[in-house]
Amino acid sequence: MKALVWHGTADIRYDTVPDPEIEQPRDAIVKVTSCAICGSDLHLYDHVMPGMEKGDIMGHEFMGEVVDVGAEAKSALKVGDRVVVPFTIWCGECDQCRRGNYSVCERSNRNKAMADKLFGHATAGLFGYTHLTGGYAGGQAEYVRVPFADRTHVKIPNGLSDEQVLFLGDIFPTGWQAAAQCDIQPTDTVAIWGCGPVGQMTIRSAVLLGAKQVIAIDRVPERLSMAKAGGAITINFEEESVVERLNELTGGKGPEKCIDAVGMEAHATATLDSIYDRAKQALMLESDRAHVLREMMYVCRPAGTLSIPGVYGGLIDKVPFGMSMNKGLTWRMGQTHVNRWTDDLLRRIQEGQIDPSFVITHTVGLAEGPGMYETFRDKRDGCIKVVLKP
Repeated sequence: MKALVWHGTADIRYDTVPDPEIEQPRDAIVKVTSCAICGSDLHLYDHVMPGMEKGDIMGHEFMGEVVDVGAEAKSALKVGDRVVVPFTIWCGECDQCRRGNYSVCERSNRNKAMADKLFGHATAGLFGYTHLTGGYAGGQAEYVRVPFADRTHVKIPNGLSDEQVLFLGDIFPTGWQAAAQCDIQPTDTVAIWGCGPVGQMTIRSAVLLGAKQVIAIDRVPERLSMAKAGGAITINFEEESVVERLNELTGGKGPEKCIDAVGMEAHATATLDSIYDRAKQALMLESDRAHVLREMMYVCRPAGTLSIPGVYGGLIDKVPFGMSMNKGLTWRMGQTHVNRWTDDLLRRIQEGQIDPSFVITHTVGLAEGPGMYETFRDKRDGCIKVVLKP
């Protein structure tokens, strides 16, 4: 079969690789009908996340048709079922899964010993990501083996297009969780840093959850325009002070809820802390740029909440933690517990409350994927979200 394969920094290739096979009784094989490039994939493309190996198949946002089912998954799946596959692989039986904490499943990471050493405790296995999360083949391919497939799926009813439901596997529940864990009240101002695909879903989730006002921060005109269309007040951080504008919009009190939809590769204008982060990165003394975290801690209203769906991979420096402690800020973060949210979100799609396909700007064949990685990373041609068709 054909797949997009990692060969090194900024080196993704459209290669021929072996077809996947059933390896465990709870496996299924899915023929991919649509997949997408995610912002998290860029961390692998730029090789700022550890644990990648030459030959790894990329992609964790995909859907398709079940073409083979292991003996112990037949009670939940059958050949011909149309499914979205969450990026978090979960067993459904461990203590964390029983609590609904699917992204920290205790059984699905087959490289648990490696992850235990780095994190203290391993997190769940993830598709198409590093070997710290199991080294599973991803979904930017013609076929995928899905482990624990009797749990790791979302069945899709007839009448919905791939484009409407594809993002149930990652960015839609990620944006929803980011907003939901803020416990948004009708009097709340929610500020969201980053208007990429996750940020766009977060904006619409905060609106659906009833925030008084939603403020979106970015610098890319196309992203800011899409955020405004979704109901947000926008701030272009290259043209005005984020802190001053947020204080102006909140009567000097700051937003109650702040969401970091950017993560480890935050951009900023020529601020002292952004120059510091770049220098530390160049000297390999810091892995992640923490500008957004610092800004959120500074501007957030005392007793407010910081929600962090943006991915961080390693070490950050000069984080004013005393500020956060003394202001009494609550931090909520983590990879998404996808299946915790998908029943509700699928219902909202069916009822017409939201059509997640709004975020798609480019649809191309899988063979064009390597070039689209660069286009997506560099935000060329108005690119916000890429869908690939194997």
